[in-house]
Amino acid sequence: MTKTTFTEHRGKRIARLDFANIAEEADALAAIAEAGKVIQSQPEKSVYTLTIVRGSRFNSTVLAAMKNLAAANMPFVRAGAVVGMGTLHKAAYLTVMYFSKRTIPAFDTEAEALEWIAKQE
Repeated sequence: MTKTTFTEHRGKRIARLDFANIAEEADALAAIAEAGKVIQSQPEKSVYTLTIVRGSRFNSTVLAAMKNLAAANMPFVRAGAVVGMGTLHKAAYLTVMYFSKRTIPAFDTEAEALEWIAKQE
């Protein structure tokens, strides 16, 4: 099942990384690898991302893959947002941002994140 798709919102083409409700390591790693291939195939500084993590589980292997994804995607991403974080997600989120040297704002809803992305240049 495709986990990375593109959507449009207020004239912005946004890569939607749907990592919601992924519980198995193999599924998470496959979704992360797919996201990397899709985003890194785009022109530099051309991608807006919306990452959905609601209900997903992770371990140290998945967290390492997320850190590497965020760092590797940096040259291709203009702005990104994340949605659906629980308490454990927030600790992982801070680790990913620190490792990747990116600022990725977190939002409670997809609508809030999409509105924020729409205002980015």
